[in-house]
Amino acid sequence: MDKLILGRYIPGNSIIHRLDPRSKLLAMLVYLIIIFWANNFVTNLIMLIFTMLTVCLSQIKLSFFLKGLKPMIGIILFTTMFQIFFTQSGDTLFHFWIIKITSLGLSQAVLIFMRFVLIIFFSTLLTLTTTPLSLSDAVESLLKPLKPLKVPAYEIGLMLSLSLRFVPTLMDDTTRIMNAQKARGVDFGEGSLIQKVKSIIPILIPLFASSFKRADALAIAMEARGYCGGDGRSKYRLLKWTFKDSISICIVILLGIVLFALKTPVSN
Repeated sequence: MDKLILGRYIPGNSIIHRLDPRSKLLAMLVYLIIIFWANNFVTNLIMLIFTMLTVCLSQIKLSFFLKGLKPMIGIILFTTMFQIFFTQSGDTLFHFWIIKITSLGLSQAVLIFMRFVLIIFFSTLLTLTTTPLSLSDAVESLLKPLKPLKVPAYEIGLMLSLSLRFVPTLMDDTTRIMNAQKARGVDFGEGSLIQKVKSIIPILIPLFASSFKRADALAIAMEARGYCGGDGRSKYRLLKWTFKDSISICIVILLGIVLFALKTPVSN
């Protein structure tokens, strides 16, 4: 479970760590949009180089990202295999019974695989270099202009902060429960698929109970400390937008312009 990197923060003093969390969040949103413009070899190579460069600038080891990718590799491979077997257009490369692999299906599978990997790398980089509290402050600050529309900016930021904070805690609880069940003789790796699914129930029930108990304790603690929402509250952590943040946003936008110019037009 230590391989799960979502919600974990690694302290550092790199240029990525020092950026304003609002600029990193905006860059992430732009990244999620422009990555769908990378639909050929050149554009994907550009996105790969850009992502690896940001990973290097964060001074976080690449091996850490590769280990963190392992829990998601099953979902990624299932999606890519689904794309291979159900795309019938293009030149036929292999055909046996109902299984047909085409050149278009294979290229689309590689494209989707690259998108998944790059999105996971870049989104993980956001949480690794930004504390949950800073990230919630950034969300609240970016949503403040929508406050006249009754958008609860502070509450959304608080929920995001708590969600990211308790992801590692839930994983630790899962590990503890699995070890306890194994000590009682539960085997999670043997039997048919139905038996494996049934063996997960002894994990889910205590995990849900532990989560509700932790949420209730958190609510009681917040009320005991006089929590009453974000209205009228002062800020201990003040966000400061610098020239480096403007440069980082401009770089991502410039990357999007390049991808849009080099992308392959979609034929009707």
